[in-house]
Amino acid sequence: MTQASSSAEKRGAFTRFLDTVEWLGNLLPHPITLFALFALGIIFLSGVAGYFGLSAQDPRPGGELIEVVSLLNAEGLQRIVTGLVTNFTGFTPLGTVLVALLGVGIAERSGMLSAAMRGLVMNAHPRAVTVAVVFAGVVSNTAAELGYVVLVPLSAMIFHSLGRHPLAGLAAAFSGVSAGYSANLLIGTVDPLLAGITTKAANIIDPEYYVGPEANWYFMFISTFLIAIMGTFVTEKIVEPKLGQYDPKEASINLSEQKIESLSSIEKKGLIGAGLSFLLLGILLALTIVPEWGILRNPETGEVAGSPFLKGIVAFIFITFAVPGYVYGRITKVMRSDRDVIDAMSESMSTMGMYIVLVFFAAQFVAFFGWTNFGSILAIKGATFLQEVGLTGPSVFILFILMCAFVNLMLGSASAQWAITAPIFVPMLMLIGYAPEVIQAAYRIGDSVTNIITPMMSYFGLILAVAVRYKKDTGIGTMIAMMLPYSIMFLLGWASLFFLWVFAFDMPVGINTPTYYTP
Repeated sequence: MTQASSSAEKRGAFTRFLDTVEWLGNLLPHPITLFALFALGIIFLSGVAGYFGLSAQDPRPGGELIEVVSLLNAEGLQRIVTGLVTNFTGFTPLGTVLVALLGVGIAERSGMLSAAMRGLVMNAHPRAVTVAVVFAGVVSNTAAELGYVVLVPLSAMIFHSLGRHPLAGLAAAFSGVSAGYSANLLIGTVDPLLAGITTKAANIIDPEYYVGPEANWYFMFISTFLIAIMGTFVTEKIVEPKLGQYDPKEASINLSEQKIESLSSIEKKGLIGAGLSFLLLGILLALTIVPEWGILRNPETGEVAGSPFLKGIVAFIFITFAVPGYVYGRITKVMRSDRDVIDAMSESMSTMGMYIVLVFFAAQFVAFFGWTNFGSILAIKGATFLQEVGLTGPSVFILFILMCAFVNLMLGSASAQWAITAPIFVPMLMLIGYAPEVIQAAYRIGDSVTNIITPMMSYFGLILAVAVRYKKDTGIGTMIAMMLPYSIMFLLGWASLFFLWVFAFDMPVGINTPTYYTP
């Protein structure tokens, strides 16, 4: 067999695998439709399970028999009708995400976030460009659209201007923005979103349990540097050598017309002003929580745990984006009045229409799932099964992370996937002794690493369109083959960090968060 025919067979097998993933993904309806169908399905299944008397014995001391509650009857219909609005308005992630995005909207509309990313990447030393690109991609997920829309095309242009393959720059940025989605130095909008869903799921077992947005901050902070290092290694040692020397004739556009605009003097002044305002806010905030007399510490215990600061951290996300964003806008004269600020917040809300509709149906599914007791029963039976097969140690997280990574190939939305899986797996793993915060951290690894190899990811088409500019014959298979080494490296490296951090070093994944849970 010749080398050419062997290569063709490998490409054929890989293409068939990609075609299967795309086919499976296309079988799934829109996430909104999916949640609507799931909600209707829960109603029907509760009636069937109630008829056959599905139940489970609560293993906790003094626990009683838990039976399925049918919604397929008069009482169930009454509960559905009366709870439809409150299910939606009381869904924890809704308000927290919208409030946080008000601040992010100001920072984005003023141009501060875009300028900060450009400054970080374009001013990096040529030998440090790759790590700067991946690092900027990771931190850009506080405003994910900017990472995809601004940083990925910009990185391709910068690599080309340095005589390097532009697709290597694109891949490096894409890996940071998307495969490193959950990691960050700051608490962003994804943190309260996932924490709200986790809280709802944990309440199935413990009605008083609360998961805050800060629940994974320590682990995600350190993960930022790991992703930057791994992304740099894969780019420079695997992807770029495989791409080889770039031939401008492969481009579908006139590359000579591409221009990289460096930061203007007014933009630099704006970033300095924004940085100083952020520093001042940090100092003022520290004075409220660091000293023993800090007014935002827990008034009963005097500790940071359970303090108004942690419970109201979404308010501080809003402030720390809004104030520097406004300062930048004033200096650069993008924001001249309160009207400009209002327009910025309004625009950020106008982009959330799809999310709000999704949340409505997701909230109904989560509420129905909780009312029927399916979550408790599945958690008890699942935990019992894990105990019977002896799979209660840390190794259970290997299967959990792999499962999340696989599901993400077909259901790319982080909130949609977690809203479906959290009510099952959070209670189940809680019953074998693991805290919801740790379960959520493991989920975020699996949910992130396969974003870059699934055509179901919402920005995959945009990234493919950018790639075609530089290599006109780029297809889905070519794109995913280029990104696959990042997925493998990130999965292995990030999961290894998780096990070392949580179980070997016994470090908390977030501020005052436990590793284990006692049912």
